[in-house]
Amino acid sequence: MSNPMMNRALNQGVQAGRNEPVMSDQELNDLFDKPAAQNRNAGPQAAERAMTYDDVMMKTGVLFAILLAGAVVGWFVPPLALPAAIIGLVLGLVNAFKKEPNRGLIIGYAAFQGVFLGGISAMFETTFPGIVIQAVLATLCVFGVMLALFKFKGVRYGSKMKKFMLIAVGGYAIFSIINFGIAMITGTGGARSSDITIMGIPLGVIIGIVGTVLAAMTLIMDFQMIEQGVKQRIPEKYSWMCAFSLMVTLVWLYIEILRLLSYFRN
Repeated sequence: MSNPMMNRALNQGVQAGRNEPVMSDQELNDLFDKPAAQNRNAGPQAAERAMTYDDVMMKTGVLFAILLAGAVVGWFVPPLALPAAIIGLVLGLVNAFKKEPNRGLIIGYAAFQGVFLGGISAMFETTFPGIVIQAVLATLCVFGVMLALFKFKGVRYGSKMKKFMLIAVGGYAIFSIINFGIAMITGTGGARSSDITIMGIPLGVIIGIVGTVLAAMTLIMDFQMIEQGVKQRIPEKYSWMCAFSLMVTLVWLYIEILRLLSYFRN
């Protein structure tokens, strides 16, 4: 899930910005004595440009274009969904724990994740016609609502809420991985099986609602971390990590909504 990655990206970016060398008085005098035509920003020691909102938007657009291209492949060849999911999971973990953003690995994740999404979407669509467009529209609506709350209502998370979200998202991620393994071994839905109920409500529905709410709330953290990164003037290269994290959250939200809709359609 996204925000542990966002926190890491922001912290590393801020640290990178703070690691710029401070000139002594003599070095400043020498710099002013140099000819005006000389480009003092040239060379490997030049400071990297600070990240902007446009950088994050552009990188996010690129990643989603790649993801959609992969989704087309997965839609027409659904059997590729499982191997693509495994490769995407590995690339996601590698990206999450790398000290520096790697554009190639992030693009690779978007491509394989797209194949996975296209494959499972095709499977859901075959069983529940029209469910994919419903899930896409619902995802866009949730994204728009959370963005409006962040921008116009000034919704922000304090330190305690951030800690709660990090723990909740991390716990949900661990649960999802374990449940996926159980489902693969037993051939069932694991804890998400509709056969397991609590007070007459399928456990899968309860888990789906919790996952959808967590994913929606995580969007606020994504927006807030991007805002802080821009204000802290972290290096531009970290816009790839911000875009990657935002994409992970939206993919997570789409999958939860798709699964939740299938329970109600069923």
